[in-house]
Order: sequence, then structure tokens, then C-alpha cells
Amino acid sequence: MFTSPLSGIGSGPDLLRLLAVPVFAWAAYRDVRTRRVPNRTWLPLVAVGVLALAWDLLALTALGTGRQLFLIQSAISLGFVAPLGYVFWRIGGFGGADAKAIITLAVVFPVYPAYDVFGATYPIHDAPLGVLSFTILSNAVLIGLLYPLALAVRNLPRGELTPAMLIGRPVPIEEIPTEYGRLLETPGGFTRRGLDIDAFRMYLRWRGITFSDLRNDPDRFRNSVPTDPNEPGDGAIEGAESGEAGDDPGALEAAEDDPWGADAFLTEYAAYGTTPAGLRAGLRVLSEPDRTSVWISPGIPFIVPILVGLLVSLTAGDVLFWLLSAVGL
Repeated sequence: MFTSPLSGIGSGPDLLRLLAVPVFAWAAYRDVRTRRVPNRTWLPLVAVGVLALAWDLLALTALGTGRQLFLIQSAISLGFVAPLGYVFWRIGGFGGADAKAIITLAVVFPVYPAYDVFGATYPIHDAPLGVLSFTILSNAVLIGLLYPLALAVRNLPRGELTPAMLIGRPVPIEEIPTEYGRLLETPGGFTRRGLDIDAFRMYLRWRGITFSDLRNDPDRFRNSVPTDPNEPGDGAIEGAESGEAGDDPGALEAAEDDPWGADAFLTEYAAYGTTPAGLRAGLRVLSEPDRTSVWISPGIPFIVPILVGLLVSLTAGDVLFWLLSAVGL
């Protein structure tokens, strides 16, 4: 195994790195509950990672062995794994918190530690590069791939044989204001890139109406824009009461060539990349009077697979490399 000669249960840097476990557990809980992880979560861990890196480097320099390999592994972690988080965020594959989590892991876990517990050494399975941050990321991706299977198993007994069954679930229409995710339906049928529910909450608060208001009188809001709209916030559920969007803005004016006021809203607010056409399509679906449920893609906050990937990596090690070795590849 390509590990630092200093690794072990008595290694100060490796024990210091274990602080990442409770921090990631809290971040995963926060992400599931609110889809929001404060930036202040990561900065202390980055500081811990920098301290551990410096500690390892100084000790290896004094020891006179292992320094070059450690520098190579650290360069791979910081120069390859960390930028991956940024790149995937830029192309829309990750949220901002997910990218920051990966960058943090690249700093905290550039090399494999080794923990001796009850006569056994963990992680059990190593990887050729010996870069633990890459192992955590690959394990997280493998764990994330199980999510579509779990959704299909959940939806199949209901007879829900649609493309959405692999990436979403149906929810009662009245629960939409308290859900996170993205609509998988448009008036034309299935879509993977429907209206973001955070953006929908922003729209409601901008107009100063509740979801019930919208459904009870959709024509009124389809054909008007508020003259004095509210600040929409960031779309978080926290602080909203039963879908309440904000103070009633009062007067409305006709929405000339702007159904639902979508252009007026999105001219001023980005709303997670929502387009006027996408907003209008989602509002049409959600305001259908006879609709009782809607398919959404709740997704799974990627910090959850990252947390599980971290725990698996610190105990079992590199699952992908172990699987490939097991089948002779």
C-alpha cells in the first residue's frame, strides 16, 4: 500500500484528519434537511488539512524517507481531484456545497492513512495511486449509482412504469411547497430538466402568494404581474409557513406578452438557471385543476454519498479497485 511511513493509529496527522467524519456527517444531515450547507463548514476542515499536510511533510523530511512519494500523491489530490469538484460544479453536475466538499477532501485526505484497530489495519484495500481523496470520490459515485435502483424498486409495486421511475417519485400536489427537487413533467410529458422547486418557491414569494392561491385562481396570475413584488429569497423551505410566499404585493397589472410574469421575474433574479419557458411550463403543470400528484426528482444530496464514501474508504478502502481485482481486471 502506498502510505506514509508515519501512518498508523499513533500518527498525529492521520488522527487529526478524522475530524472530517463528524463534520461531513453534520453537513450531510444539513443537506438532507435544508439543501443548504454554510460555507463556514469547510474552512476549518481546510485548515486542518493544511496543518496535517505540513505536519506530515516536516516529519517525512526529518525521517529522510517517503517525502517524494508523499509530494506526488499530494500533487495528484490537489491538482486533479480538487479541480474535478470545480469542473463538475461549472457544468452543473454538482451543487456548490458538493464542489466545496470535494475540494476539502482533496486537502484533508491526499494520501492513505493507516489505522490499527484491534489487530487489524484499516483501510483494508488500497489503490495503485494511494490518493485517498480519489478513492472517496470513486466510492461516492458507486454509492450514488445505487439510488436509481432504489427508486425503481420503490416505484415498481405502485405500477409506475414510466421513465421517471428511475430518477424520481410521485408526490401529492399539495406537498410541492415543502419538497426539494425538480419537476419531471411538462405539459408535453416527461422531462429530466423540469422546473426547480426552489425556483418555484422564489416565484411564489416574489408574487406574494401561496401555492393554494395559485391553484385556486391560476388565470389571475397567468395574466398579470405584481406592481410591487417582494424579495424572493433563495427558495429555502425554512421560514415558509404552509407555502406562504411573502407579503401580498397588492396591485396587479396585465402581463402583456409575458404569461405568468416569468420574464419580469427572471429578468431580475437568476433562480437557479430557470428560463422563462421552463418556469411557464412548470406553472402550467402545477396549476392544472384536476392534478393530484406530480413526479419530481428529489435527487440525493451528493454530500450523503460522499459521507458514505468517506466511511467506506477509511475502513474497506477502494471498492472499485477491489471489485476490478476480484474479477481479474
